[in-house]
Amino acid sequence: MDSGVSSPPVNLLKLAMSQLLHRRAEALIEALPYIQKFRGELFVIKYGGSAMEDEEVVERFLRDVVFLEAVGINPVVIHGGGKSITSRMRELGLKARFVNGLRVTDAQSIAIVEDELDNKINPGIVKTLKAHGGKAVGIHGKTFLKGKKLPPQTEGKNTGIDLGFVGEVVDMDLEPIQKAIAAELVPVISPLAKDEQGTVLNVNADIAAGTIAGCLKASKFIYLSDVPGLMRDPMDKQSLIPSVNRQKIDQLMEEEIITGGMIPKVESALHALNSGVKKVHFIDGRQPHALLLEIFTNSGIGTEIVP
Repeated sequence: MDSGVSSPPVNLLKLAMSQLLHRRAEALIEALPYIQKFRGELFVIKYGGSAMEDEEVVERFLRDVVFLEAVGINPVVIHGGGKSITSRMRELGLKARFVNGLRVTDAQSIAIVEDELDNKINPGIVKTLKAHGGKAVGIHGKTFLKGKKLPPQTEGKNTGIDLGFVGEVVDMDLEPIQKAIAAELVPVISPLAKDEQGTVLNVNADIAAGTIAGCLKASKFIYLSDVPGLMRDPMDKQSLIPSVNRQKIDQLMEEEIITGGMIPKVESALHALNSGVKKVHFIDGRQPHALLLEIFTNSGIGTEIVP
């Protein structure tokens, strides 16, 4: 029976399919020199923000990490968990407070932070990587990161603000990471440290990742979060700044274009560059295959920071 709806000519369907296959082949050819260039290199990837809250986004990102491993790149993943921690605190009637982008962490809060990071988020990421055919191992930061408590902070007119159990990384034992890489496993690291007395400290994941990237002399240090990159106007995606250097960063901070939670990210990026990292990238982890687009295409999608 004639439905009255004409079908596209067979030749047009064949042409469309041919063009689709051609585009896919071109994408592979575009990626080839980058695969060759980065084979054997080490990439440190900091993953956080609301991009961690959507299961589909998480699955897509971790599949991309498995792709990196498959083509001979050595990815090291440091994860955050801020939104999950804040949600857990809210359930317990606790209110999150941040000073200069750092979470104020009292005795009750550090127990929540430790449980969420090490017992929920970290093993969850490892499980998903394995489900996609990757090989991964969870490494609790407190087992190899040595920290010290941060001094009182100043924010605006407020001075002497005690952050509680919040620290910075002052030293680390790289052996667990190096052993994992040698065994062709993806290290998945939680941002916690211990001081000389064995006290667990909450370390901002961006700062921890920057320090780890610097110590490992990573070829690339990549931030995946819930923003497209550095922007002059957070409300205008067209204001994305594609590339900056250290001098430009200083100018953007003076102009207060870089503020709040972006400050620790940028400071850790500069620390990583000073320590020998070749390039830092800020990309939006919510965008499909953002990691692959930034690394394996000519144009990229986020902000790169160069020395």
